[in-house]
Amino acid sequence: MNYISNLNPIIQTIIATFFTFLVTALGSAFVFIFKKPNKTLMDAMLGLASGVMIAASFFSLINPALEMASKLKFVPWIIVTLGFLSGGIFLFCGDKLYDKSGEKNKRTFMLILSITLHNIPEGLAVGVAFGSILYGLDGASFLTAALLALGIGIQNFPEGAAISIPLKRDGYSSKKAFILGSLSGIVEPISGVIGCLMVQKIKLILPFILAFAAGAMIYVVVQELIPESQTNEKKDLMALFTLIGFSVMMILDLAFS
Repeated sequence: MNYISNLNPIIQTIIATFFTFLVTALGSAFVFIFKKPNKTLMDAMLGLASGVMIAASFFSLINPALEMASKLKFVPWIIVTLGFLSGGIFLFCGDKLYDKSGEKNKRTFMLILSITLHNIPEGLAVGVAFGSILYGLDGASFLTAALLALGIGIQNFPEGAAISIPLKRDGYSSKKAFILGSLSGIVEPISGVIGCLMVQKIKLILPFILAFAAGAMIYVVVQELIPESQTNEKKDLMALFTLIGFSVMMILDLAFS
C-alpha cells in the first residue's frame, strides 16, 4: 500500500479504476450460475437489478451531485434537475431511434447504455479524487481517494449483474451476457484518467454528469426493467425483489461512501 501511495496520481488512478472494472466483470460473471433460464428466477433478478439501479441513481449519483454543486457555489436543484431530465430525454430519443430494431435489441441497447453512462461519472470521480492530490486541493489525500475507489468497486458488483442477468433472460448466451456486462465497466479507467488530467475543469461539470447518468438509469428502470419483471404471475414477489435490490445497493453505498 505504501508503494502505491507514492506513485504518480495518474498511475494510482489507472490501478484504482482497473480494480473497479474487475469488480464489474466479477458481478457480470454471476450470470454463469444460472445454467438454464427460469422465467420466475430471471424476473426476480430483473426486479433486483431495478432496485440496484434506483438506489445507485440516488445514493451514487444524485446525492453526490447535490453536494458537489453546493460546494461549487451552484444552485444545486437547478443543476441536478437539468442533468436528470437531460439523461432521461437522451434515452427517450434513443428509444425512438431504436423502435424499429426489435424489442430485444432496444432493451439491450438501453440497459448497456444506462449502466455505461453511470460508470463514466464514477470513473471521473475517482480520477478527480486522485488528481486532487496532484493539484494539492483541500481535503485531498491518498486514503480518501482509495476509499472512494473501494466503495465504487464494491457497488459495481451488483451493477455488473444488473446487465448480464437481464441479457441472459432475453436469450443471450452466458458468455455474451458476461462480455457485454463487463464491457460496461471499461469506461471507468478511461474516464478516470481524463478526470485525473482535467481535475479542475471536470469538477465544474461533474454534478451535471452525475445527474445525467441518474436520469438515464431511472428511465430504463421505469420504461423497461420493472414492466418486464411485472409480466410474471407473482407480481407482488417481483416487487419485493426490487425492494431487496434497492436495500442491498443502499447499504453498500452508505457503508462504503
